[in-house]
Amino acid sequence: MTVNISELQKQLMNRIDTEDLIEVEKVERYISLVELNKQLDEEIKNQGATVVTENGSQRFVKSHPAVNDKMKVNAQLLAIEKTFNFISKGTISPSGENQYSEEDLI
Repeated sequence: MTVNISELQKQLMNRIDTEDLIEVEKVERYISLVELNKQLDEEIKNQGATVVTENGSQRFVKSHPAVNDKMKVNAQLLAIEKTFNFISKGTISPSGENQYSEEDLI
C-alpha cells in the first residue's frame, strides 16, 4: 500500500496542536524524511540493493549506499515519532475527520 504523503501530513496535523510551532516543525521534518525515504526506495528499486565497484583490476560487490542512508532515515523517523505530542480529539477517521463518542461528553 502506497501512502499518500499529503494525506499523511493532513492526518498528523489533525493530531497535533497546530498553534505549537515545535509540533508543526516536527510534522514538517517528518514529512521531509518520508519523502526522502521514498526517493531512496526508488533509487534502490532502479539500481538494485547491491552495486559493483571496480578499482583497477579489482572488482567487488557491495550494498547500495542508499541502503545505509535508508536505515539512518528510518531511525530519524522513529525518533521524531516518539516525540510527537498528539492531542486527544476523539477518534480520527481515515478521512481525517473527528469521530466523537458518547464517552467524549463531559
